[in-house]
Amino acid sequence: MAARPFQFIVFSYRCFEPLPTTLFLPITSIRTVASRASLSLTHHHHNQQKLKQPPSPSPTQPPPLYSTGRAPAVSVPETLAQKIGKSIRRPGAPSKARIYTDVNVIRPKDYWEYESLTVQWGEQDDYEVVRKVGRGKYSEVFEGVHTTNNEKCIIKILKPVKKKKIKREIKILQNLCGGPNIVKLLDIVRDQQSKTPSLIFEYVNNTDFKVLYPTLSDFDIRYYIYELLKALDYCHSQGIMHRDVKPHNVMIDHEQRKLRLIDWGLAEFYHPGKEYNVRVASRYFKGPELLVDLQDYDYSLDLWSLGCMFAGMIFRKEPFFYGHDNYDQLVKIAKVLGTDELNVYLNKYRLELDPHLAALVGRLIII
Repeated sequence: MAARPFQFIVFSYRCFEPLPTTLFLPITSIRTVASRASLSLTHHHHNQQKLKQPPSPSPTQPPPLYSTGRAPAVSVPETLAQKIGKSIRRPGAPSKARIYTDVNVIRPKDYWEYESLTVQWGEQDDYEVVRKVGRGKYSEVFEGVHTTNNEKCIIKILKPVKKKKIKREIKILQNLCGGPNIVKLLDIVRDQQSKTPSLIFEYVNNTDFKVLYPTLSDFDIRYYIYELLKALDYCHSQGIMHRDVKPHNVMIDHEQRKLRLIDWGLAEFYHPGKEYNVRVASRYFKGPELLVDLQDYDYSLDLWSLGCMFAGMIFRKEPFFYGHDNYDQLVKIAKVLGTDELNVYLNKYRLELDPHLAALVGRLIII
């Protein structure tokens, strides 16, 4: 397949046009499309804002509620998920990592402080896009080539997100550079017109896990899990939680027996006692701490996710815990592992589940 200039992809991506219909348009045309799309979106948003404004009743007319003969609006019945509230955490039982607790306490601030990071931008024209290989919530991913040496690479074009998040991912990748089985960040580039940043990574000839995992022997499974453990132990030793371990983020070149842990967009520096967002990781790989709203979690979050992957590989069941929402996910875990240890965990960290969720998992509520 012919390589395509990287800037064409970025322009097409930014203007929300389907890639196949815009890739080969002249660059000025793509700019025009991007401009029109931007204007169209702004106009549409403006119209929506207009429609949202209720008509003002005239001074001589009563409000519409009393002037019309319509019955008052009836609220839609709540689903069980909507009824379930957050767990209540009583004070006095902090959670801390058992190992690598003070890595970021000991190290200088410039190791983990990423908001002040100055990004050194490379040349976007050094890369050309070959084909699209994936997409996620925060990015689209392409196979590419370096124009000078024709070496393959992976180009991750980031969707519009806060600069802080982009800097965090870059800082973490730079800190982990050279670690065992950590994907290598080669370059950081930015489109001059749209300012869209892209990360350039080493290429891994990955086989889709849905195809690969059913073919793996028990030795293969042990080998790759060990390789993944090496990556996780290294990043944890550097004071970093990945927070999104799952098959989609573990690239395996089976022919070369090479594994790389990718997608560090949700990764974060660990500070003991700090409260983090529980809306991380993918549902089927979320640890119980996320599902019961324990915010001062630590590296062990990643080990749970790895355990879910391991179980899926062994039992040929992907995903191993298949919940329909976050609450059902906890139910699925309790059905396999029981509630005894969950109860011990909740008591240890003084967590009280919402009564609806407690009923779902079969926990006895002691008042």
